[in-house]
Amino acid sequence: MITLDTSAIYAILDRREQAHAAVVDTLTADRGPYFVPLGILAEIAFVVETKLGGHVLDAVLADIETGAYALDCGEDDLPRIRHLIARYDSLPLGLSDAAVIACAERNGSRVLSVDARDFGVVAREGTITVLPG
Repeated sequence: MITLDTSAIYAILDRREQAHAAVVDTLTADRGPYFVPLGILAEIAFVVETKLGGHVLDAVLADIETGAYALDCGEDDLPRIRHLIARYDSLPLGLSDAAVIACAERNGSRVLSVDARDFGVVAREGTITVLPG
């Protein structure tokens, strides 16, 4: 089980991204499931549509619709998300990263992200593992 961050999804989609091969290799080596927190869906849409176009965004949404990625609603995560945002306010962690962390904590603790800065701080406290790493 792996929870995906926006940066990982972008790296999967853009072969020019420096981390593309490492991210794809990490997913290929894992049987899944791969979780996408609902709390980052708007961020994913903005980044993908802005940088890669609407047709690529449609492909991402189709992957979620067909179950290649499991959309995790995390309706009970709000207290944990609020705690994480307050706890790491000096980063700032933000809603999207906190939603990824809360989702990962419930689903095997592994986060696939190219942006290890904020996730790395949380990982040092032992609640998540950042991939590829």
